[in-house]
Amino acid sequence: MEITKLSKRNHYEEIAEQIKRLIVDGKLKVGDKLPSTKEMSEQFGVGRSTMREALSALKAMGYIEIRQGGGCTVINSAPVEVELPELVSLRMNRETLLELLEARQSLEVSNASIAAVKASEADIAALRSIVTEMEASTGDDAEGERTDLLFHKTLAEATQNSIMLRLFESIVSQLELAIREIRRVEIYANRSVAERLYREHLAIFEAIEQRDAALAGERMKVHLEHVVSNLLKVL
Repeated sequence: MEITKLSKRNHYEEIAEQIKRLIVDGKLKVGDKLPSTKEMSEQFGVGRSTMREALSALKAMGYIEIRQGGGCTVINSAPVEVELPELVSLRMNRETLLELLEARQSLEVSNASIAAVKASEADIAALRSIVTEMEASTGDDAEGERTDLLFHKTLAEATQNSIMLRLFESIVSQLELAIREIRRVEIYANRSVAERLYREHLAIFEAIEQRDAALAGERMKVHLEHVVSNLLKVL
């Protein structure tokens, strides 16, 4: 590929723009496979995580398809709207979304602490199974999203408190309407981010399994701060 090496590192937006231009100009055609992430990261002079972020952005724009294992294929050559409709909505309602995220953080830190005390053995077994699924599906955006939501819902159920569960479902359902597609692109399709999220969920589960309420709450707090920091890049 004809590319220009970047003068600054970690500029995934610049990489995405260069590749997009190659596609729009016809130098990369529909059906063409892109070089491996390793090859492209070396060509651009950036780390693989930065390269993966650029590819995730191109996927969000509708130009490429990312397959399990990291292979990328051009699927669209026509200029498309750079911003997802969901992203426009996000920015228009930023204040409300930030409040929802703040409410979710407060609720889920409490949920983790309560679950550490009140979770049944069946709850513990269910959480263990979900964490195992998470590990197996790292890099699969759709499956990563499903297991993430299931983990947090199961955790809310493990509080044995119907009000806490209803509050969780209410907050998350509102967030889902606004940020589902963006969250998938920004978090689950980025393998390095997904791997870190798996480790954070595992750490939360281990604290609950150990019946350590304070540690479970603290680990949930750290986890959600990481999630929010990723979302704030596009909010």
